[in-house]
Amino acid sequence: MPRRKSNPQSTPTTAATVGYEAELWKMADTLRGSMDAAEYKHVVLGLIFLKYISDAFEELHRKLEAERAQGADPEDPDEYRAQNIFWVPPEARWAHLKAQARQPTIGQLVDNAMACIERDNPALKGVLPKEYARPALDKTRLGQLIDLISNIKVGDEEARAKDVLGRVYEYFLSQFASAEGKKGGEFYTPRCVVKLLVEMLEPYRGRVYDPCCGSSGMFVQSMEFIRAHANGNGNGGKAKADISIYGQESNYTTWRLAKMNLAIRGIEGQIAHGDTFHNDRFPDLRADFILANPPFNVSDWGGERLRDDKRWQYGVPPVGNANFAWVQHIIHHLAPTGVAGFVLANGSMSSNQSGEGEIRKNIIEADLVDCMVALPGQLFYSTQIPACLWFLARDRSGKGGSLTRSYRDRRGEILFIDARKMGRMVDRTHRELTDEEIKRIADTYHAWRGVGADGSLPKYQDIPGFCKSATLEEVRKHGYVLTPGRYVGAAEQEEDDEPFDQKMRRLVAQLREQQAEAAKLDAAIAANLKELGYEG
Repeated sequence: MPRRKSNPQSTPTTAATVGYEAELWKMADTLRGSMDAAEYKHVVLGLIFLKYISDAFEELHRKLEAERAQGADPEDPDEYRAQNIFWVPPEARWAHLKAQARQPTIGQLVDNAMACIERDNPALKGVLPKEYARPALDKTRLGQLIDLISNIKVGDEEARAKDVLGRVYEYFLSQFASAEGKKGGEFYTPRCVVKLLVEMLEPYRGRVYDPCCGSSGMFVQSMEFIRAHANGNGNGGKAKADISIYGQESNYTTWRLAKMNLAIRGIEGQIAHGDTFHNDRFPDLRADFILANPPFNVSDWGGERLRDDKRWQYGVPPVGNANFAWVQHIIHHLAPTGVAGFVLANGSMSSNQSGEGEIRKNIIEADLVDCMVALPGQLFYSTQIPACLWFLARDRSGKGGSLTRSYRDRRGEILFIDARKMGRMVDRTHRELTDEEIKRIADTYHAWRGVGADGSLPKYQDIPGFCKSATLEEVRKHGYVLTPGRYVGAAEQEEDDEPFDQKMRRLVAQLREQQAEAAKLDAAIAANLKELGYEG
């Protein structure tokens, strides 16, 4: 998918920064004042959403205005709905709000605009924030924010094709996650992690499910994947957005963000609000692809009320940790040839507490575990807990294949990938995987599974220190621990062609130099102590 080019003076493009978004964030953040980031998030993202749908509306409005002679009516809501564009009533249009931005009533005007848009567009009912009139929100700052967002140029078709506002929206989500720390990070999965999951699973078509969808990053990235690969790359040039999206989110405000995030990009999906464990909104769904980043090590998930749940086919998960409740919920919702990729804390690979080891053993013996990836640290905004990726597959025989590919028979084997040394620091505290690293991991998985665009089986080979295809018997010998470091071994050392005698002479000379330096330091310390009267 094309990306907006930044000017030569701007920040270099990474998955975290895309040109001018960083400057826009800095300006918006200066208008926050004393408001908490968690509150301000909805103020800003709500306005960004409103700007987007208003711009798309205005573009079509101008076109219809020019076609009045042919019978077009620019004030007919059905003209817009026919082209999948939200109808924006006059009092909610951006030009109207911008003209009133410096008025003390601007908060009430924005709330009214949000209410009118929800009234006229049932898909957005209950989604948009309507808290702009509250006394705690400085109306002068609100007006300045409206002026700032007015400068984002997204009205033309080209800018929409580049997903300019969607990128701004996502960048702001990541920055709020960083500003809020753990609380904000719970609903935001770093873009590079989502991209890795999507590139490995390749959800071209079928039912895609995320049981804890946060702000819908998995779905957005899946659609980007399809667009990026639309001209082939394993799908014969026939990739289409033939995806049915299902998601659930328990946090109401995050659920609203998810709905807006999808609407900004014109993605349709069934995103339900509710507790996934206690109110599964898709009880009969069997998904072709499941992608998820469940919250790590949740202790208050209400497991004591679900002791006899039908989802616990491989063992009852402990009340004090929801990790294996998530794993089994995901398995429960997999279609017969479905595949899943999800993030979990590293402890899930080796823990034997409260029956977790037995559950993991049962899942492994059921031949569901396809691949394990150890991730580098500092990828997540929400936690410093080391994380890993689990990949599960219902049918690993190679006969069922998937929706688009053919596979080797990998029954009785598990691929282990150790990516802990990968990634680059993008700021003082956060790391991200590069596109090249993501490709290397995904290509390794595809070669191992036997994914060939032409039906061929690519060559896979173990690489010491990076990847290893282990048998079930090897995993049993390791006590069903799934930590990749146990299997991949150490990386091969480069050949050392320095003759032994020469190396020893060099090392001895180096040792003598270090000993002489140590003697000088000892003498200097002794002299200092003597000067202070401590020469004993």
